[in-house]
Amino acid sequence: MTSYKAAAIQFEPTMFEKGRNIEVLLREVDTAARAGARLIVTPEMGTTGYCWLNRAEVAPFVETVPGPTTERFAALARVHDCLIVIGMPEVDPASDLYYNSAVLIGPDGVIGTHRKSHPYISEPKWAASGATHQVFETKFGKIALLVCMDIHFIETARLVALKGADVICHVSNWLAERTPAPYWITRAVENGCYLIESNRYGLERTVQFSGGSCIIEPDGTLAAVVDDGPGIAYATIDLARTQARRHVLGHPVFEQRRPELYMELATTTFAWNPLDFFGLYGLEPLPPGRRTKIAAAQFTPGTDLARNLERIETLATQAREGGAELVVFPHLALTGRPGGRESALPRDAAAIQKLMALATRLRLDLVVSLAEAAGAKIYITTLIIGAAGIRASYRQTHLTEAERAWATPGQDWTVIDLPLGRVGILSGHDASFPEAGRVLALRGCDLIVLPAAIESGFVAGHPGSQVRQNYPIPTGADLHHWHLFRARAGENNCFLAFANIGASPSGQAGKSGVFGPDTFEFPRREAIVPDGEGLAIAEIDTTNVAPPYPTNIIRRKDLVTMRLPHHYAPLVGRPWNSQ
Repeated sequence: MTSYKAAAIQFEPTMFEKGRNIEVLLREVDTAARAGARLIVTPEMGTTGYCWLNRAEVAPFVETVPGPTTERFAALARVHDCLIVIGMPEVDPASDLYYNSAVLIGPDGVIGTHRKSHPYISEPKWAASGATHQVFETKFGKIALLVCMDIHFIETARLVALKGADVICHVSNWLAERTPAPYWITRAVENGCYLIESNRYGLERTVQFSGGSCIIEPDGTLAAVVDDGPGIAYATIDLARTQARRHVLGHPVFEQRRPELYMELATTTFAWNPLDFFGLYGLEPLPPGRRTKIAAAQFTPGTDLARNLERIETLATQAREGGAELVVFPHLALTGRPGGRESALPRDAAAIQKLMALATRLRLDLVVSLAEAAGAKIYITTLIIGAAGIRASYRQTHLTEAERAWATPGQDWTVIDLPLGRVGILSGHDASFPEAGRVLALRGCDLIVLPAAIESGFVAGHPGSQVRQNYPIPTGADLHHWHLFRARAGENNCFLAFANIGASPSGQAGKSGVFGPDTFEFPRREAIVPDGEGLAIAEIDTTNVAPPYPTNIIRRKDLVTMRLPHHYAPLVGRPWNSQ
């Protein structure tokens, strides 16, 4: 079956009323199936409610899989020849451990189960963590299951995408932000697959859930959304779009991954106090950091080197006048786009000398991208230039097909300690690979700088939500509700300075910004340049705050700490298309 109708059910379960919840869910699933849906997804813990105090309280409501509840949904699947995903508390009869599980059910019964692998705050009160990430072959394509918090982590969705998932069914009890949540959209886009999101709504034990159930297409388009209250979102799944394997922002990124550079994904550097870990043997202690301002400059470089230098000088001067200590410029800002051998410069070029003089005069670090001539090879290189000359350089490791025609990929990452903190460099097409930012986070970066040239597909607005969120969580309209690089900053608990070109043939691009390390912090610590030429200037704080253990999120890195890297070995294994 190459295309079919799918449904995401939004539902509010009632605690202690499991029988009622199941009856309502059966009716809702039946409604969706009669409307033609062949894959129907229901919320996390939909059979019982979510906010359980402990194992003893949830004990009367757990079940085995298969069990009585899964059989009732299997009977409905037989009637309608469809697939159903339910969220429920599961008990393993062999161990008597409980799990927060999502179950995929078809006409013949249970097809597969995913036990939530990355727990939220509440699950350790009663549930163990799951140990596998599977993809299930069905006549409706390859289906994967994730549960709520799992999707905060780049690794979980990537694991199932590498196994060929066409659709990720994400069951959740999402809270504390306006939905559809930016992380949901990010995981669909970066993996080039559909994401069916079934969330709950309503208030339970003081917790306000966010609704926003939806179906997200591989390019991030919201095909259908339910805001607040009960409802069903319907949309068509077109498997041809995912089985083209696997385009992100217009590029076949799964063929371009470089697993040999991602080996750190299977390790953890934040299991111990990071101040102790990075200072071990006195080799790489984290810098003290400080409060300062940084800037992302937005303009469209051309082929005229002198003109590019002029724009860099003008924007750098404005950044310094605005109090910035460091400013990031777009991809190939010095030598111009599209790049190539004819525009490449050696490290001792007069233009680079001029940038050194500019950095000295302004007392400002410049992050500048160029085509670099190095013997017979050309690299796409990013330099950090300060008063003392070139502080650091990075050769772009992920190249587009067009760039591969003239450039050689770099072979390692660059991290440098500056007075403002630990800084990692990404460049251009690296932005399409979530693994890249994660490696820099694992190396302890406070700030990631990213010269970029992305024309479209990384920003989406929100019309506003009727969900009554607690202050200061925003509910109104937002032109930049989803910004891929805000998500990149938050998932790695780093500040991120994204400097994009200001215009493109499509008339889009822009949206450069400096983004904060916590996407759930409101109001956000960020600045965005919407369109055209300009600067985003924002204050960052990279101080430790309270030794001996860091309390600043960029130093303790909550989401990085909560990773479970024993799951992640396949991310650095064989190329995805050889599995």
